[in-house]
Formats: sequence, C-alpha cells, structure tokens
Amino acid sequence: MQAKIPTTRSRTFSHEVSRWTPARLAWGLGLLLLAIAPFIGLYPVFMMKAMCFAIFACAFNLLLGFTGLLSFGHAAYLGSAAYATGWLVTSAGWPPELGILAGMAVGAGIGLLVGLIAIRRQGIYFAMITLAIAQMMYYICPQAPFTGGEDGLQGVPRGKLLGLLPLGNDLVMYFFVLAVFIAVFLFVLRVVHSPYGQVLKAIRENEPRAISLGYDVDRYKLLAFVLSSTLAGLAGSLKTLVLGFATLSDVHWSLSGEVILMTLLGGMGTFAGPVVGAITVIGLQDMLADRVGSWVTVIIGATFVVCVVAFRRGFVGELLAWQQRRKAKGGD
Repeated sequence: MQAKIPTTRSRTFSHEVSRWTPARLAWGLGLLLLAIAPFIGLYPVFMMKAMCFAIFACAFNLLLGFTGLLSFGHAAYLGSAAYATGWLVTSAGWPPELGILAGMAVGAGIGLLVGLIAIRRQGIYFAMITLAIAQMMYYICPQAPFTGGEDGLQGVPRGKLLGLLPLGNDLVMYFFVLAVFIAVFLFVLRVVHSPYGQVLKAIRENEPRAISLGYDVDRYKLLAFVLSSTLAGLAGSLKTLVLGFATLSDVHWSLSGEVILMTLLGGMGTFAGPVVGAITVIGLQDMLADRVGSWVTVIIGATFVVCVVAFRRGFVGELLAWQQRRKAKGGD
C-alpha cells in the first residue's frame, strides 16, 4: 500500500500544533478564564481587586525576582498613587485616565527619590532604608490636607474613560482592568527578555562580576526601582477606582509584607508566580474574612509556612522545576 505524502498544509498545521506547549496552553486557558470570569459567576469586583494586586506583585517581582533587591516599603508607592488618583478624580474632577497617569507619576517620583537613597546600600540595609522611608510616608498621610485623615478618601467616582466608556458599569470596568493587567504583564515580559533585563539578571546572580564587565550597576538598579514603583502606582490607582476609596491601609507596612508573601508564594523570579500568589492571597482573605475574622492573618501565615516548607520555589517555581527534571530524564 502506497504511503500518503503529507501536503504542505498538513505539515504547517502539524508544526503549529507542536508549538502549543503545555505552558502556552496554560497561558491560553488562564486568559480565557479571565475573559469569561464575569459570565461564570465570579464576582467582578473581587476579580478586579485580584488583578490590581497581581499588577502590584508583578511590579515587586521585577525588583526582587529579577534584580535581587528586597524592598520592605512597596506599599508607599501603591498608597501614594491611590491617594493622588482619588483626590484628583474626586476634588479636582479629573477624568480617570488622567488620574491613573498622575498616580503613576507620583509612584515614579517617590520611587526615584527613595531609589537614589536606597541603592547606595545592599542587602538588609537596602531593605531597612525602604521600610524606614515607607513608614515616614505612612505617618505623613494622615497629616496631609487632601488625604481625608483617618477616614481616608471615600466615594471616589470611576467616571468615564476617554469621556465615552462608563466605568461605573462593573463589566466595562472589569475589561478595562483586564486590558491594563495584560498590558503590564506583557511589558514585564518584554523588559525581562530585553538586553536590559539580562543585565538585571546578571546583577542578581553576581553583582561584582557585572561591575567588572563595565556595567553601571547603580543606574540599572535605579531604573528597575523606578519601573517597579511606577507599576505599583498603577496598581494603587486602579484599586482606588475599582473599590472607590483610598485609606491608610494602602500605605501600611503590612501591605508591603503581603506583596512579599504573594511573590514568594507563587514563585519568585517567574512570570506567572506573582499572579498566582496574588489571586491565592486575595482569595483566602475574601473567603475567610467573614468566617474567622482577624484569624485570617494567622491562617494565611500558616499557609505560607507550609508552602515554604513543601514548595520552596513557590507554586509556579516548583512546577517549572518538575518540568525541567522531567525533560532531563527524558533526554537521558
């Protein structure tokens, strides 16, 4: 029996199918789930809040996971941007897109000032400087005339995007947040895979060697710090519009601890890890808050301890390590 010669079309189709690796299938399924989430019973406001914190975690991971800089004060950039956007939209009557851009500018500006001071030190000294300055921001916020003091800013309107799209509609707001989340994720992906991102990885792995190769390490670290604080500001601005308020909890040190938890839980230095970690933490908080009250912090802490012991690389990190071991065995 004569064998059938495959046509060009069938070979092309086979090649395209082979390109769909398990990782790409997972990304596709994840994107599909996010796209249909409001239509399958998932509460849109909860999903929007989770995506805002996923952006925050991705911003932090750019600094810790890919540059090796541990910041204990990232809530300062999210919170300051949240206050700036809330005040400009509420009191000054700015449209939401300008309020978001202003919040990002505030986050970038504060990040630049903090970065110029902090990058002069390394390790725990770097972390302590970021924490100290963030605590200064926390005590300044209640005293500032535009923050609403202890009550914060309440009733922040969503407005209309570009004067056309009514963000007051949860469905419209959801897809706007989803679009911003995807854009941020692709931006981080592009930065890490660029020549600049390769230098950041070199700094993380061996800073003295990067210096010996002629790189201005401080300049690279400062830019990474500003990029991270800008994206954190974007997360804060979006969160304020989604939830309609900005409070002192947005600049509290505990939020800086939560973003560290999200990043480590999902997998530091991975792309999907911060997203998985953010959704896990926000989901646990939302699910347990009404049932156990303040004990939710204890439960999340215990969950983190168990995961660190069982999954030292985080959920996504361990999955990637298992895939690499499987490939290595298959190659043998």
